[in-house]
Amino acid sequence: MFKAIVIEKDAEGYRASVKDMNESHLPAGDVTVRVEYSTLNYKDGLAITGKGPVVRSFPMVPGIDFAGIVEKSSHPEFKPGDRVVLNGWGVGEVHPGGLAQRARVKGDWLIPLPERFSAKQAMAIGTAGYTAMLCVMALEWHGLKAGQGSVLVTGANGGVGSFAVAILANLGYQVVASTGRPTESEYLRRLGAADVVDRKALSEPGKPLQKEKWLAAVDSVGSHTLANVCAQIQYGGAVAACGMAQGLDFPASVAPFILRGVTLFGVDSVMRSKADRLKAWERLARDLRGPILEDIADEIPLEQAIDAAGKLMRGEVRGRLIVNPNA
Repeated sequence: MFKAIVIEKDAEGYRASVKDMNESHLPAGDVTVRVEYSTLNYKDGLAITGKGPVVRSFPMVPGIDFAGIVEKSSHPEFKPGDRVVLNGWGVGEVHPGGLAQRARVKGDWLIPLPERFSAKQAMAIGTAGYTAMLCVMALEWHGLKAGQGSVLVTGANGGVGSFAVAILANLGYQVVASTGRPTESEYLRRLGAADVVDRKALSEPGKPLQKEKWLAAVDSVGSHTLANVCAQIQYGGAVAACGMAQGLDFPASVAPFILRGVTLFGVDSVMRSKADRLKAWERLARDLRGPILEDIADEIPLEQAIDAAGKLMRGEVRGRLIVNPNA
């Protein structure tokens, strides 16, 4: 028997609860993992609270990432005792996920956990840190180099934003953090932000072309914020967009892209190739330094994750929440 959060939808409504399950409830897959840690991501918050159409079939165990130890495997790359991590692949949406003490998945979805990280540290990073690194890699592919100008990070108090600030600062960039919580300025400066700006300056409708301010940006907000960021990027700069906390819309014009040669990268973390995942985690092990893994995350037991999902959706959570299903 093992415990898991289960989301159900039927004539009685939409609900999430912690339930006892057995191995017969596990889905098809060639690797069974004893989950040591999972996390609460924004997508998990949407799934648990029902505020977004994340879950595609019911019942469903949420949790889009996890880290743990292989218990059983018929996959050629993994054997019992191996330490592994998973991000995305529709887990927690169409395939039962990591907010449980056990998970069974396709081995092709797993990668070895870098030796530098414990399972707890890996989930402090989680999909948020992995996505932030993919954003940085996209900007580097564009030619971004430290010392050329300021890099803006929106939604900086969130998981992706916090990691983007820390990674870019560790690589030597001058990072400006945008947040709606100015009381968290000290936290963002501790992560490496050189300056902190109020998100109000970016979240309202703006002109299609504005004063050039930023060499590049990492945006996890979308909507008017992303439109204003693009309008403020310097000639030849780039934006890596990976989120839609403000909205799915993009009320912008083509002016920044045509008149200033701005590039907009859409960064997906769910279906990225195994090669990209290995590279991102290799870079995280190499480039993620400083106090972030201690500062960014709070640990909660599985039983508290449902209430915490509501707080996450209300914007009451700073950084990351690590879920210990075995506490």
